[in-house]
Amino acid sequence: MSAANDRGSAPAFTDGYKGTVLALLVVAYTFNFIDRTIISTIGQAIKEDLKLTDTQLGWLGGLAFALLYTALGIPIARLAERKSRVNIIAIAIVVWSGFTALCGTATSFLQLLLYRVGVGVGEAGLSPPAHSLISDYFEPKKRASALSIYSLGIPFGTMFGAIAGGWIAQNVSWQAAFMLVGLPGILVAIAIKVFVKEPPRGWSERQAVAAETGIAVDETPGALGREASEAGAPDAAPPEKTPSMLQVARRLFGTWGMFHMAAGITIASFAGYGTGQYVPPYFIREFGLGLAVVGLAIGLIAGFSNGIGTLLGGYLTDWASKRSVRWYALVPAIGLLLATPIYIFAYTRDSYQLAWAILLVPGILHYTYLGPTFGVIQNVMDVRMRATAVALLFFVLNLIALGFGPPFTGWCIDMFAQHAWAAAGNAGDFNAACPGGIGPEGGPAALDSACRETMAGATRSGIVSNLLIYAWAGIHYLLAAITLPRDIARAKAQA
Repeated sequence: MSAANDRGSAPAFTDGYKGTVLALLVVAYTFNFIDRTIISTIGQAIKEDLKLTDTQLGWLGGLAFALLYTALGIPIARLAERKSRVNIIAIAIVVWSGFTALCGTATSFLQLLLYRVGVGVGEAGLSPPAHSLISDYFEPKKRASALSIYSLGIPFGTMFGAIAGGWIAQNVSWQAAFMLVGLPGILVAIAIKVFVKEPPRGWSERQAVAAETGIAVDETPGALGREASEAGAPDAAPPEKTPSMLQVARRLFGTWGMFHMAAGITIASFAGYGTGQYVPPYFIREFGLGLAVVGLAIGLIAGFSNGIGTLLGGYLTDWASKRSVRWYALVPAIGLLLATPIYIFAYTRDSYQLAWAILLVPGILHYTYLGPTFGVIQNVMDVRMRATAVALLFFVLNLIALGFGPPFTGWCIDMFAQHAWAAAGNAGDFNAACPGGIGPEGGPAALDSACRETMAGATRSGIVSNLLIYAWAGIHYLLAAITLPRDIARAKAQA
């Protein structure tokens, strides 16, 4: 865990302990994303069982989850600037895990919609305090790497959720999938509460200064505030006043470079959440594959390529930024612009095996944007701005990207399906003729075949059209690189 330093007064967290804390937060974020995204893996089973449109499926994966997730993120983050971040995280995990399990009891679209709102309520309490904790454990020059490791929860959660959710939904039921992936999160909450200690605010910066100057942290009286006093540091001054939300927002969005960094991650996430919701249904509809096979394949592809990309983005940026901080923006820009045409090429192949092989490449390029973006945001914020900054960013990002990305892609698929249905000479509404995207039970086989063929083509068109949004995000990162060095220098001067 932690040990006293040579003078025996202030905590000195070992590298091993910091690694353990980071690993536990990665596990928490993994369950966060399992419970958040499992609906994309088992969505086809839910759609057919509850007779939903793709737009409705998008609402379940989008705004239903994101509405209170975004609304509560900011007040929870403000609380995290003053209270125990560890306690907030542990409580949040229990809440979202319980609501995920409850999703397995839903028998209607409305019930499932309300339970998904509950999942969002719980998940709002993880990332803002987690980013703040990580920034207090890891100094600025290692922060992008540490936050990229934390962000491994995204591909890990996508992978485990896809593999486990697909298998359970196919062999048991989609209801059982929700229950069996939700409840284990409670054990993670207990582990975090027991093993993770609350560090003094700004601890990592002061350790870095001590390493550079040779002056021990506890030899600078009054520098650490209330948290240091609780940890045993002498002569600690009262805590500084928490900056206002307006001050945080100005630091986060008030310069050209930071605005375009925020726009880049928001737009890239819009495309990612939107298309990702329909990737498993695409391979099921287009190639007639089962839930378990698709879940296994998509899970492994996402875990491998997205995981490598997430780590690569953080470590590459930490290395390249020693020459110029422009690389915080250039690494994501290059990755997203290169990933876009490769993604489109993969989703226009007539062989699912070839598509899966190609998809190993763009995920590596695409996910390089996470670590650099989160790293630069933490580096420009004062120690009592960090949780709020993440919450503000997530408010904008998740309301736009997570809230409307999946339903927008679903709406596109529904529109493409209706257009193709009418173009084939069929009268009436596609969703009325093909409830759940398949032929009515007991109806003619020819109608069922026509419904499935129309649905498959529309899903491909909807995904491909939305993949172009990645290039739009890449342009924002290029624009951010123009003034980013000056913007970061100005922010540090204000600290």
